[in-house]
Amino acid sequence: MIFVAILAALGLEQWRPCPWRPALERAFCGYARTLEHRFNGGTAGQGVAAALLALLPWVLLAGLVWAAAMRVHPALGFVINVLALYSFMGFRRFSHAVSAIIGALRAGDLPAARRTLAAWRGGWTAELSSQEVARLTIERGVVDAYREVFAVVFWFLVLPGPAGAVLYRFATLLADQWRSGVLPGDVTPLARDRGEFGRPARTLMWVLDWLPVRLTALSFAVVGDFEDAVYCWRTQITQWPLDEGGQPVGILLASAGGALGVELGGPIPVMSGEPEDRPIMGMGEIADTELLPSAVGLVWRALVLWLLLTLLLTLANWAP
Repeated sequence: MIFVAILAALGLEQWRPCPWRPALERAFCGYARTLEHRFNGGTAGQGVAAALLALLPWVLLAGLVWAAAMRVHPALGFVINVLALYSFMGFRRFSHAVSAIIGALRAGDLPAARRTLAAWRGGWTAELSSQEVARLTIERGVVDAYREVFAVVFWFLVLPGPAGAVLYRFATLLADQWRSGVLPGDVTPLARDRGEFGRPARTLMWVLDWLPVRLTALSFAVVGDFEDAVYCWRTQITQWPLDEGGQPVGILLASAGGALGVELGGPIPVMSGEPEDRPIMGMGEIADTELLPSAVGLVWRALVLWLLLTLLLTLANWAP
């Protein structure tokens, strides 16, 4: 049933994006900001308390609703699982954005490709070349596929019912909300910094990411160029900045770049003038439009691998 639930949620999300997901995320982010303003006195202890209040009620509620549904009938529990995955997975965000950028680049419409990338990734894209657009598209696509699909599926499999999917998605939003920096609109003499207060949320993300990001990187290696992927993963990840969740990004880019035979990372233009200097991850060709479908294919093959393994685990559990 778990395998069918994942498959059903993926099919629903490809057919039509979840209509209530944006409102759900906005509501949680508003709740997180309220907790931040009430609890943030600049200490990690207050961050722990606020993070527990932000996450624990919703994780417990998801688990209890699923358990109650299963007691009524397993089919109702299955529906709860599908709806939860439909709400918290976002494969369409990755696949449709990449498809739009591929179409624009092949049509020679670089401004449209830049606009699509800016709307999806954020940041300044006005002077990006087609190769830089392709490179950043692969990078964002690999990371989004992990954040929106692979990690959500992993924690859905680990924790009972939809509790794992709720935990991972809300923890990701919480860590993004409580990044380092002074609170917006804080005019107190001692402006409260998010650094210590947000540290527990970022530590939780490190814990939640540690195993699934490595399994995802291994999946890219298995369905791509295994030798180059493992070599890049082993030799390059220490070069990527580790702050603000950088370690998972480095692992994913190194493994995906090696599996695809393409260079990722590297300097990118920024509005302030001097390019942002980033290490080269992966190895091989310079990213271009023709490699984008290969990147999409890599993610799809890795997802199929996960689905096959999930099916095998499900069948093993049913075996007498």
